[in-house]
Amino acid sequence: MNIDKKLEIFKKAIKILKNAGADYVDIYYQNGKSFNAHLEENKIESTSFSISEGVGIRVIKNFKVYFGYTNDIDNTLKVCNSLKESLKENKNITLNFIKKELPLENYYYDFEIEIPLERKIEILKTVNDEIRKKYKKIIQVTASLSDGISNIIILNSEGEIVFDKRPFVLFKVLCVAKNVNNLQTGYESLAIRGGYKSLSLENFLEKGFKAAKRAELLLTAKEAPAGKFPVVLASEAGGTIIHEAVGHGLEADLVFQNMSVYKNKLGEKVAKDFITVIDDGTLKGYFGTTAFDDEGTPTQKTVLIENGILKGFMIDKFWSFKLKEDKEFLSKISLTEAEKEFIKNISSTGNGRRQSFSHVPIPRMRNTFIAPGKDNPEDIIKDTKKGILVLKMGGGEVNTVTGDFMFEVNEAYMIENGKITYPIKGASLIGNGPKILMEIDALGNDLHFIPGICGKDGQGVPVTDGVPTLRIPSITIGGTA
Repeated sequence: MNIDKKLEIFKKAIKILKNAGADYVDIYYQNGKSFNAHLEENKIESTSFSISEGVGIRVIKNFKVYFGYTNDIDNTLKVCNSLKESLKENKNITLNFIKKELPLENYYYDFEIEIPLERKIEILKTVNDEIRKKYKKIIQVTASLSDGISNIIILNSEGEIVFDKRPFVLFKVLCVAKNVNNLQTGYESLAIRGGYKSLSLENFLEKGFKAAKRAELLLTAKEAPAGKFPVVLASEAGGTIIHEAVGHGLEADLVFQNMSVYKNKLGEKVAKDFITVIDDGTLKGYFGTTAFDDEGTPTQKTVLIENGILKGFMIDKFWSFKLKEDKEFLSKISLTEAEKEFIKNISSTGNGRRQSFSHVPIPRMRNTFIAPGKDNPEDIIKDTKKGILVLKMGGGEVNTVTGDFMFEVNEAYMIENGKITYPIKGASLIGNGPKILMEIDALGNDLHFIPGICGKDGQGVPVTDGVPTLRIPSITIGGTA
């Protein structure tokens, strides 16, 4: 079925649902293909190709969401008529559709996904071979290479049509090092919104060597001490803390359902004066970037915290509708004067995201980071008499209602008299996100981003998180020494 025929069906479905009384309707069409190869034990264990196509239809009526989807475009009107049964009105509405366009080359590096299979396999094999040549204590290399491209069409009952074309490449590598009975691991990933034209073999090798080096280094690491210490979080450690302990708490659905520590804090000081937190969906080639969000809103740069003051939240269309017009809901929640003023001019910040056509969009982060400060990262370490330098964060958990968190540390070192001394292992950071933002006493002029997949409400979406080098004067370290 050609594009014009699909658009004709989608427009008809929207008109049917609007005439049946829907307050708002949008249709999300996705057509994509993807590839994955997995290497383990010195050989390619598997390769797979997949093609997907489907359409999701969302209806909003009296601030309730009705949703249906199908992977057969011919069934679009059947899904539409099923949703229509929930509305039971009869109107006669005329809709005119206007195409909204953006220069996609401003958001994605390139679209070259279709390179020979042999070249993709060669990347994995070369990384494996070169790691084993260079790092003699590595006994296992596990690596995967994925890529794909999705063609997206979004239509809504406001008469908007948008087209997006989203490429990606994702590479993961895990190395295991052994010394007698001591086993340690190192992990790295590379991810871009682009294709292979923007990558070289050296990009993949760099990540592989970094993972192997970390695994070997940990063989000599001492057990981490437990207690309260100053912590210097290097920019290359990744923005796990800002993403988990702060970012989720600034998503509108959590805020206004009283599931965020930042409820009632709008307009107030929530961080040091030199702290600015930004979510930006427009950074070219970053893993969390798209030209439009999954509701058809152009992505944008959203300043969440500016010079320590909470300025706003990440919002999708549903929550912008609900907060402006759902009088019953508003009557049941307490709002500060600052929140009431904020709601008067509320609109989507381009943060409506979904995993696929079979999921409902919700407020999500994209590329979230603390803006760089003025301090030299080396000077921050020199100015730390005794503490811990974190070079790689691991996974963890956070309570968005309180801001309390616990994160594993994958690579860290002791700092003694302003110098990096020996590596430590088995450390974890235990603290509170809002408290840390008020205590950071040094902020580097560098900034580094780490890609990942963010999970929320059972959906995973690509994101990137970043921080400059920063120092927390005192935080609890979970250790074993």
